[in-house]
Amino acid sequence: MKNETYESSFQRLEEILAKMNDSKLSLEDSLALFEEADKLIIFCQKTLTDAEKKVQTLLKDRDGKLKLGEDQKPELKDFAKSL
Repeated sequence: MKNETYESSFQRLEEILAKMNDSKLSLEDSLALFEEADKLIIFCQKTLTDAEKKVQTLLKDRDGKLKLGEDQKPELKDFAKSL
């Protein structure tokens, strides 16, 4: 799964699902597709989890400037906690 993107992995999952639903596959082929799908699902879930962690709200001062942490990087606020 080198250089895979979420979108290409999701598209491949859709292809696997269609093939498994529309075809009469051998047990070996079904298992191979299931194993591939499992790896793709794990990759997609990790990608979404990582993206969710990045989707955070930047904290700003009252004057609209970014609040910087001790490392001089913008402070972040967990998006889910801000809802």
